[in-house]
Amino acid sequence: EQIDGRSVAMGQAALTLHTKGAAVLEFPMGWRLDLLKAISDPNIAILLMTVGTIGILAELYNPGAILPGVVGAISLIMAFYSLQSLPINYAGVLLVLLGIVLFILEFTVTSYGILTLGGLAAMVLGSLMLVKTDAPFLQVSLSFLIPTILTVAGIVSAMTWLALKAKRRRPAMGASRMVGDVAVARTDMHPRGQVLLHGEIWEAISEEPLRAGEQAEVKAVQGLTLTVAPRRPSI
Repeated sequence: EQIDGRSVAMGQAALTLHTKGAAVLEFPMGWRLDLLKAISDPNIAILLMTVGTIGILAELYNPGAILPGVVGAISLIMAFYSLQSLPINYAGVLLVLLGIVLFILEFTVTSYGILTLGGLAAMVLGSLMLVKTDAPFLQVSLSFLIPTILTVAGIVSAMTWLALKAKRRRPAMGASRMVGDVAVARTDMHPRGQVLLHGEIWEAISEEPLRAGEQAEVKAVQGLTLTVAPRRPSI
């Protein structure tokens, strides 16, 4: 009713609006728009990236668990779906992705925390640069960002420490007693890689190609290196 009687220019003519008593038609948003509206927040995008990173790291730490990897992949996809509706600074996105890659590399390469610090710096800078606007409601909250990134860094550090501790742990049993035991491949092996045996991470050489998560039988032990072969199902 506030615009009833108002004149608007339409080309060379002026039209008078008569809206009093006009029927109001509502067009509700579909579930896709409702979902996009709910997650179109840079803080939610950062949270989804964080959950995705933790899920992928958990899958790397325990190959074959499946659930962490699935949750992590879905979270990362939802994070990028969230970012598509925001005025994104691609330099910020690249820095965040670099931070995720550095965290993953810290878990697979022994850098004694250097990669974790690099990932921490990249994710903080990338998150602050993520949105290309001065609108306050589209800015990443520091009170949300700092604890979130520190949580990821703490989890990465803990996983790395546990992996190094397990890798360096001396055998708890005689080498000959491990022959015939069943290990689980932590990495793809062509032929070298890592296996998990009795809660310990071992360097291993496989007689045949192995995929991460598959079971392998210990054939021989040479120092801290195992010789394994794919476990054949018993008939």
